[in-house]
Amino acid sequence: MKKKLKILAAADFHGNSRIAKKLADKAEKGNVDLVVLCGDIIGWVESKDILKPFKDKNQKILIIPGNHESFATANFLAEFYGVKNIHGYSVKYENVGIFGAGGASDMSGFPGALTEEELFKTLKKANQGLGNIEKKIMVTHMHPSRSKSEFSGFPGSKAISKAIKEFKPDLLLHGHIHEAQGVEEMIGKTKVINVGREGRIIEI
Repeated sequence: MKKKLKILAAADFHGNSRIAKKLADKAEKGNVDLVVLCGDIIGWVESKDILKPFKDKNQKILIIPGNHESFATANFLAEFYGVKNIHGYSVKYENVGIFGAGGASDMSGFPGALTEEELFKTLKKANQGLGNIEKKIMVTHMHPSRSKSEFSGFPGSKAISKAIKEFKPDLLLHGHIHEAQGVEEMIGKTKVINVGREGRIIEI
């Protein structure tokens, strides 16, 4: 029997190092294999050493930018801390493939703004690296259109909904809508989770 991949996924802690430390502690106690940060890692308060709590515990980290990080800033964070930015890329962990695209298409004027067309193209490029892998996780910052997170009044992304339909991930992890933290739903055969700043431990 294959060992399941155990992930701590979180988003939207906006530079708050106390939240980062809590998440790193949660990942350690949960004995996770991987930490996945779904954007808006920086943005509101002092961001110094924001990924250091995870690195101090030797945790493996994947990131994508949110709307508060520019794509260059996400690359800088990845290089500075020695973590992987999967905006437009994929990684494989045995039978699980993870691919992603950050930014947000509803946030013009923000550093991480992009168009719906750019968002879909980025997800398509990222997915192509996975081939016929057994299980797939898609990571975005935004929520899909017609999802439960739209109750906040912010429309979701049609590009992400299209990617769910075409690429059929088993799981979509996202953030962006703080009020919808923890919301879970099924879109087709894909489980969609708004992971939020408190983080969720998931096994796949």
